[in-house]
Amino acid sequence: MTREEKSLVIEDLTAQLTNNSIIYLADISGLNASSTSNLRRACFKANVKLAVVKNTLLAKAMEASDKEFGELPSVLKGNTSIMISETGNAPAKVIKEFRKKSPIPLLKGAFVEEAIYVGDEYLDALVNIKSKEEVIGDIIGLLQSPAKNVVSALKSGGGKIAGILKTLSEKEG
Repeated sequence: MTREEKSLVIEDLTAQLTNNSIIYLADISGLNASSTSNLRRACFKANVKLAVVKNTLLAKAMEASDKEFGELPSVLKGNTSIMISETGNAPAKVIKEFRKKSPIPLLKGAFVEEAIYVGDEYLDALVNIKSKEEVIGDIIGLLQSPAKNVVSALKSGGGKIAGILKTLSEKEG
Protein backbone atom coordinates (compact mmCIF):
# COMPACT_ATOMS: atom_id res chain seq x y z
CA MET A 1 0.00 0.00 0.00
CA THR A 2 1.47 3.35 -1.02
CA ARG A 3 1.73 6.33 1.29
CA GLU A 4 -1.09 8.07 -0.63
CA GLU A 5 -3.36 5.03 -0.33
CA LYS A 6 -2.68 4.87 3.41
CA SER A 7 -3.48 8.54 3.87
CA LEU A 8 -6.76 8.06 1.95
CA VAL A 9 -7.70 5.10 4.16
CA ILE A 10 -6.87 7.13 7.29
CA GLU A 11 -9.00 10.04 6.02
CA ASP A 12 -11.91 7.68 5.34
CA LEU A 13 -11.61 6.00 8.76
CA THR A 14 -11.33 9.37 10.49
CA ALA A 15 -14.53 10.53 8.78
CA GLN A 16 -16.32 7.34 9.84
CA LEU A 17 -15.14 7.71 13.44
CA THR A 18 -16.14 11.37 13.52
CA ASN A 19 -19.59 10.82 11.99
CA ASN A 20 -20.61 7.81 14.11
CA SER A 21 -21.15 7.48 17.84
CA ILE A 22 -21.46 3.67 17.93
CA ILE A 23 -18.16 1.94 17.12
CA TYR A 24 -17.27 -1.63 18.06
CA LEU A 25 -13.90 -3.33 17.59
CA ALA A 26 -13.94 -7.11 17.22
CA ASP A 27 -11.58 -9.94 16.40
CA ILE A 28 -12.96 -12.21 13.69
CA SER A 29 -9.71 -14.07 12.99
CA GLY A 30 -10.27 -17.79 12.86
CA LEU A 31 -13.54 -17.59 10.95
CA ASN A 32 -13.49 -19.45 7.66
CA ALA A 33 -14.78 -17.86 4.46
CA SER A 34 -18.29 -19.26 4.88
CA SER A 35 -18.59 -18.07 8.50
CA THR A 36 -17.20 -14.65 7.60
CA SER A 37 -19.80 -14.38 4.85
CA ASN A 38 -22.54 -15.36 7.32
CA LEU A 39 -21.30 -12.73 9.79
CA ARG A 40 -21.33 -10.07 7.05
CA ARG A 41 -24.92 -11.06 6.16
CA ALA A 42 -25.97 -10.87 9.83
CA CYS A 43 -24.38 -7.42 10.10
CA PHE A 44 -26.10 -6.25 6.93
CA LYS A 45 -29.52 -7.41 8.23
CA ALA A 46 -28.92 -5.58 11.53
CA ASN A 47 -27.80 -2.40 9.71
CA VAL A 48 -24.25 -2.76 11.04
CA LYS A 49 -21.32 -1.87 8.80
CA LEU A 50 -18.44 -4.37 9.16
CA ALA A 51 -14.91 -3.81 7.82
CA VAL A 52 -11.52 -5.34 8.53
CA VAL A 53 -8.99 -2.59 9.24
CA LYS A 54 -5.26 -2.24 9.72
CA ASN A 55 -4.48 -1.46 13.35
CA THR A 56 -1.89 1.22 12.60
CA LEU A 57 -4.23 3.05 10.22
CA LEU A 58 -7.15 2.85 12.67
CA ALA A 59 -4.93 4.14 15.49
CA LYS A 60 -3.90 7.14 13.35
CA ALA A 61 -7.57 7.76 12.45
CA MET A 62 -8.49 7.66 16.16
CA GLU A 63 -5.80 10.26 16.87
CA ALA A 64 -7.00 12.44 14.00
CA SER A 65 -10.69 12.31 14.97
CA ASP A 66 -12.25 14.76 17.41
CA LYS A 67 -13.32 11.99 19.81
CA GLU A 68 -11.61 10.75 22.95
CA PHE A 69 -11.21 6.97 22.61
CA GLY A 70 -9.50 6.45 25.98
CA GLU A 71 -8.07 2.92 26.25
CA LEU A 72 -9.48 1.68 22.92
CA PRO A 73 -6.23 2.12 20.95
CA SER A 74 -4.61 -0.35 23.38
CA VAL A 75 -6.74 -3.21 21.96
CA LEU A 76 -5.44 -2.66 18.42
CA LYS A 77 -3.38 -5.82 18.25
CA GLY A 78 -3.84 -8.82 15.99
CA ASN A 79 -6.86 -8.94 13.69
CA THR A 80 -9.28 -6.03 14.10
CA SER A 81 -12.65 -5.47 12.50
CA ILE A 82 -14.65 -2.31 12.98
CA MET A 83 -18.43 -2.49 13.37
CA ILE A 84 -20.37 0.76 12.97
CA SER A 85 -24.05 1.16 13.75
CA GLU A 86 -26.67 3.77 14.56
CA THR A 87 -28.12 1.60 17.34
CA GLY A 88 -26.00 1.18 20.48
CA ASN A 89 -26.67 -2.50 21.04
CA ALA A 90 -26.98 -3.77 17.44
CA PRO A 91 -23.34 -4.89 16.99
CA ALA A 92 -23.37 -6.56 20.43
CA LYS A 93 -26.55 -8.44 19.52
CA VAL A 94 -25.01 -9.60 16.23
CA ILE A 95 -21.88 -10.85 18.04
CA LYS A 96 -23.90 -12.58 20.77
CA GLU A 97 -26.21 -14.28 18.27
CA PHE A 98 -23.29 -15.37 16.09
CA ARG A 99 -21.48 -16.82 19.10
CA LYS A 100 -24.29 -19.30 19.66
CA LYS A 101 -22.64 -21.30 16.85
CA SER A 102 -19.01 -20.20 17.18
CA PRO A 103 -16.72 -18.74 19.89
CA ILE A 104 -15.80 -15.98 17.44
CA PRO A 105 -16.07 -12.95 17.01
CA LEU A 106 -14.50 -11.65 20.20
CA LEU A 107 -15.35 -8.17 21.39
CA LYS A 108 -12.17 -6.13 21.77
CA GLY A 109 -13.86 -2.91 22.76
CA ALA A 110 -16.60 -0.43 21.99
CA PHE A 111 -17.25 3.30 21.86
CA VAL A 112 -20.96 3.90 22.52
CA GLU A 113 -22.14 7.51 22.80
CA GLU A 114 -18.81 8.56 24.36
CA ALA A 115 -18.73 5.62 26.84
CA ILE A 116 -15.77 3.29 26.36
CA TYR A 117 -15.84 -0.46 26.98
CA VAL A 118 -12.65 -2.52 26.73
CA GLY A 119 -12.85 -6.29 26.76
CA ASP A 120 -15.10 -9.18 25.80
CA GLU A 121 -16.64 -9.30 29.30
CA TYR A 122 -18.74 -6.22 28.43
CA LEU A 123 -20.67 -8.01 25.68
CA ASP A 124 -23.71 -8.81 27.85
CA ALA A 125 -23.83 -5.26 29.22
CA LEU A 126 -23.68 -3.87 25.68
CA VAL A 127 -26.47 -6.21 24.49
CA ASN A 128 -28.71 -4.75 27.21
CA ILE A 129 -28.06 -1.10 26.32
CA LYS A 130 -31.32 0.42 25.16
CA SER A 131 -31.44 2.35 21.92
CA LYS A 132 -32.41 6.02 21.93
CA GLU A 133 -35.83 5.09 20.53
CA GLU A 134 -36.40 2.47 23.27
CA VAL A 135 -35.52 4.96 26.02
CA ILE A 136 -37.84 7.59 24.51
CA GLY A 137 -40.62 4.97 24.33
CA ASP A 138 -40.09 4.08 28.00
CA ILE A 139 -40.21 7.75 29.01
CA ILE A 140 -43.39 8.37 27.02
CA GLY A 141 -44.98 5.31 28.62
CA LEU A 142 -44.05 6.56 32.08
CA LEU A 143 -45.39 10.03 31.31
CA GLN A 144 -48.66 8.69 29.91
CA SER A 145 -49.38 6.44 32.89
CA PRO A 146 -50.19 9.20 35.45
CA ALA A 147 -52.20 11.13 32.88
CA LYS A 148 -54.34 8.05 32.17
CA ASN A 149 -54.90 7.56 35.91
CA VAL A 150 -56.05 11.19 36.34
CA VAL A 151 -58.39 10.96 33.35
CA SER A 152 -59.95 7.70 34.53
CA ALA A 153 -60.34 9.08 38.08
CA LEU A 154 -62.05 12.19 36.73
CA LYS A 155 -64.38 10.11 34.56
CA SER A 156 -65.36 7.76 37.35
CA GLY A 157 -65.48 10.56 39.94
CA GLY A 158 -67.78 12.61 37.75
CA GLY A 159 -70.17 9.68 37.43
CA LYS A 160 -70.23 9.16 41.21
CA ILE A 161 -70.97 12.84 41.90
CA ALA A 162 -73.75 12.87 39.32
CA GLY A 163 -75.22 9.71 40.85
CA ILE A 164 -75.13 11.17 44.37
CA LEU A 165 -76.77 14.41 43.19
CA LYS A 166 -79.48 12.46 41.38
CA THR A 167 -80.17 10.33 44.47
CA LEU A 168 -80.33 13.39 46.72
CA SER A 169 -82.65 15.21 44.34
CA GLU A 170 -84.98 12.16 44.21
CA LYS A 171 -85.09 11.97 48.02
CA GLU A 172 -86.14 15.63 48.28
CA GLY A 173 -88.97 15.09 45.88
